[in-house]
Amino acid sequence: MKRFGIVAALVSIAAISSTSVVAQSRDQIRIVGSSTVFPFATAVAEEFGRATRFKTPIVESTGSGGGLKLFCAGLGTNHPDIANASRRIKKTEVELCAKNGVTEVVEIKIGFDGIVIAADISAAPMTVSLRDLYLALAAYVPAPGTDGGIGNMIENPNKTWHDVNNTLPDRAILVLGPPPTSGTRDAFNELAIEGGCKSFPAMKALKKIDKSRYKALCRSIREDGAYVEAGENDNLIVQKLQADTNAVGIFGYSFLDQNTDSIQAFPVAKKADGPAEAPEFEAISSGSYPISRSLYFYVKKAHVPVIPGMQEYLDEFTNENTIGEQGYLADRGLIPLSSADRESTRTTAAHLLPLELK
Repeated sequence: MKRFGIVAALVSIAAISSTSVVAQSRDQIRIVGSSTVFPFATAVAEEFGRATRFKTPIVESTGSGGGLKLFCAGLGTNHPDIANASRRIKKTEVELCAKNGVTEVVEIKIGFDGIVIAADISAAPMTVSLRDLYLALAAYVPAPGTDGGIGNMIENPNKTWHDVNNTLPDRAILVLGPPPTSGTRDAFNELAIEGGCKSFPAMKALKKIDKSRYKALCRSIREDGAYVEAGENDNLIVQKLQADTNAVGIFGYSFLDQNTDSIQAFPVAKKADGPAEAPEFEAISSGSYPISRSLYFYVKKAHVPVIPGMQEYLDEFTNENTIGEQGYLADRGLIPLSSADRESTRTTAAHLLPLELK
């Protein structure tokens, strides 16, 4: 992978784990991961570089899954120190970390984000439900006249939004969204696609009968061109929406917040017959917006005493002036945690408390 600005001089040798892994220290923090967390991490890295004696950390947008794969590959200076993620680390990723000697991982929860369903500001507005999103984008949907379930699923035949719901525009389904390596994609599949899938009673019942088949049917995205993987760069999705007013985009709230002059967001209802919520600050922080999720970054505890500035970077990121209600990340679209949760985050960062998945 291409690396930017990593200093070649090796300044010290230190044992960084109980498994006798020895690493030569570099003098710059390396961070990979989520495109949604990327602008927040970049802002903190730049402030950290200005305000301290340490070099500005290197931040790369690789997607949550891609970043955690790199993060869990091992200890030492050839591996990143921190992984940003727009969804929580998976048990399988924790196991991969442990297999490669990364046995103490610190989880830092930084705030909330909403996944936005949006279009160019000149496009006809829509209000959609989770069921609408499922019927528009799932690979398989219930056959007409059924609630789905075993034997009643068909390849998605819906070509227009009107096919999905006769109250929606007769406009072709064209959705630009993140690839499978993205945490935004993972969260969208779980919160929106699965959320709409289980609105069908037979599909909800299938979860108890055959959980693996349920997940395969309720989280899969169609591959016939209605959903277009637009890469990890959410800014590129915003630009493509401006170029095609028929397209709909999926990305994090912060990118909407920075482009309100050119992009509109569609309200989303949890239930087909329920009230819709716009992706606004209060609705996301309260959880009433149906496609809300938490944002994180993960730290290798073994790297903290070896890579200069690691603890200081954690202190900067978890500072009230950074992630608080009046912090500079709120100005960039981060939805803050509650005051109690922010204090808990600071405690975790200060004491490097390792993650324990239950």
